[in-house]
Amino acid sequence: MCGICGCGSTEPKQAHRFVLSQGHHHQHDHGHDESDTGRLVSIEQELLGKNNAYAMQNRAYFKKHNIFVLNLVSSPGAGKTTLLVETIKALQERIPIAVIEGDQQTEHDADRIRATGTPAVQINTGRACHLDAHGIGHAVMDLGMHDNSLLAIENVGNLVCPSSFDLGEAHKVVVLSVTEGDDKPLKYPDMFHAADLMLINKTDLLPYVDFDIERCCDYARRVNPDIQIIRLSSTQGENFSAWTDWLLAQMQALA
Repeated sequence: MCGICGCGSTEPKQAHRFVLSQGHHHQHDHGHDESDTGRLVSIEQELLGKNNAYAMQNRAYFKKHNIFVLNLVSSPGAGKTTLLVETIKALQERIPIAVIEGDQQTEHDADRIRATGTPAVQINTGRACHLDAHGIGHAVMDLGMHDNSLLAIENVGNLVCPSSFDLGEAHKVVVLSVTEGDDKPLKYPDMFHAADLMLINKTDLLPYVDFDIERCCDYARRVNPDIQIIRLSSTQGENFSAWTDWLLAQMQALA
């Protein structure tokens, strides 16, 4: 059982379309005693400890093969898949790219990535609300990654649980669309604190929504003074080169 969110998970079984979970149980018993709390803390620590051990193995593998890994996180509908499709179009002639897609159900997003000619593995988490390092390790083996390449992991749409799970990535990148509230960094501080970069997406819609972009940036920096911020529109290409330039610069720095 996930001590962070209460979800159960098992090891991935299928190549190309892994199913990580068969059950997800949130408990809302507010009458538990101190011993119950202690057990929950112990379970959480054990779970995160095991995940971190797998993440270290992943990171060592990525370093050995010079694979640059991004963990893309956001609320549902922020535009992560479109961002990835446009990123692939911009960079696929320059660097090998592969993608791991995380969703509770369907292969829709992986199919969108494959349509670009880029290899993708879909991890279906069932009722679980995040990817974990063990599942990523299995998916990487299934992908057959090239050395000196980019691996983009699109996590399950959720601004809570993925913040606690290291997958072995070089950077967490949080995507926030202007169709969401500009106070998201304050409402979900753990995620924005864990991220190295915030992409404010769908800026072409700013004239039509009530979103204060400067206030959002201020809130994000209150939570994480070191967070980098790029404003862009994946669909219209506004400032998109700032994102690809950042990505290439980070890859070069780790090479």
